[in-house]
Amino acid sequence: MTSSLFKKILIANRGEVALRVVRACRKLGIRTVALYSEADIESMHVRVADEAYPVGPSPPHESYLNQDHILSIASKCKAEAIHPGYGFLAESPSFMRACEDKGLTFIGPSSANAELLGSKLQAKRTMTKAGIPVIPASEDAVQSEDDLVAASKDLGFPVLIKAVYGGGGRGLRLAHNVKEARRFYDVTRTEARSAFARPEVYVEKYVDKPRHVEVQILADKHGSIVHLGERECSIQRRHQKLMEEAPSPGVDSEIRKRLVASAVRGLRAASYESAGTVEFLLDSRKKHYFLEVNKRLQVEHLVTEMTTGVDIVEQQIRIAAGEHLAFRQGDIEVNGWAINCRINAEDPTVGFSPSPGRVVSYLPPGGPGIRVDSALYSGCVIPEYYDSLIAKVAAWGASRSEAVSR
Repeated sequence: MTSSLFKKILIANRGEVALRVVRACRKLGIRTVALYSEADIESMHVRVADEAYPVGPSPPHESYLNQDHILSIASKCKAEAIHPGYGFLAESPSFMRACEDKGLTFIGPSSANAELLGSKLQAKRTMTKAGIPVIPASEDAVQSEDDLVAASKDLGFPVLIKAVYGGGGRGLRLAHNVKEARRFYDVTRTEARSAFARPEVYVEKYVDKPRHVEVQILADKHGSIVHLGERECSIQRRHQKLMEEAPSPGVDSEIRKRLVASAVRGLRAASYESAGTVEFLLDSRKKHYFLEVNKRLQVEHLVTEMTTGVDIVEQQIRIAAGEHLAFRQGDIEVNGWAINCRINAEDPTVGFSPSPGRVVSYLPPGGPGIRVDSALYSGCVIPEYYDSLIAKVAAWGASRSEAVSR
């Protein structure tokens, strides 16, 4: 298929997500540019892209987070757009602004969108104004241990101490009492500063045994917003997702109507453009609360693609190029069930710590309804410098039981 969307896209990421973007671009007839650090010189995404350029030493801050170098490469290779994948610079307003200043299209939301929704507190205010339920929390970032304790007492223990900027389970601590709140104040701020370069934290009421359910949204630059149903993401370790499925087994038709209506209304209120995910918590009474907006492609996007037939990465690219969505809400049908497992290079005998090294042999699973998103191959090296996620294995079935069986 030929395309007048973009002639060339630079992918500011690595591994399986970079490979995923290459495949979408190839489908659209768009040339791709890969970046690679010293540790990734043999990575699969480097082999399959049309062009590849070294971006720096192995540590992320010297390579995949080096905005100036990435933009310099984009200029050198005459790329028209940058796809950030997820992680690294995918939700960085400063990088989005830098792309805008250079005349490059950032395949994602605008910097204004990212700034509005990047702060969890500002996002909560936006959703509250739109009439969407939010979890009770401090109105502003807490400025001291004493402020933290006072806010926690007002909300009632247990509480979560959370980074104002960021996500992915980092900058997050559960406090059951005053002693724990004081102990976790500096710890959480330090972790937030390290992970997101912003130390601000706030306090949020803890919802006991919730379901974590999210709604996938596509919003073009012309006011059209379509949802692709919900995903269940409740199976987590240390607040990081391990398995996801679509649709959610804990959501009936009435709850689904409320969830998707809130997601669409919330992103419309934020004037959002691009693919995005609105995350909610469902309490024991099935009441939903807004949690946050992920302003990028999600790791678990493949289960939505498998149940709707919509290529989310393709739609990101088309939206960024200014195209209208080619379908309406009534055109979207959820067909069957899909379950995704994240495969991490970890050692369970030492607290699931990362376990880098050379892959001696790799034989991916297959069969009807099976999808594997990975950049692995026999002989490749899993570097020590990056996230331990190395593959996503998903199964589709006509029913949930068939998906589980597969």
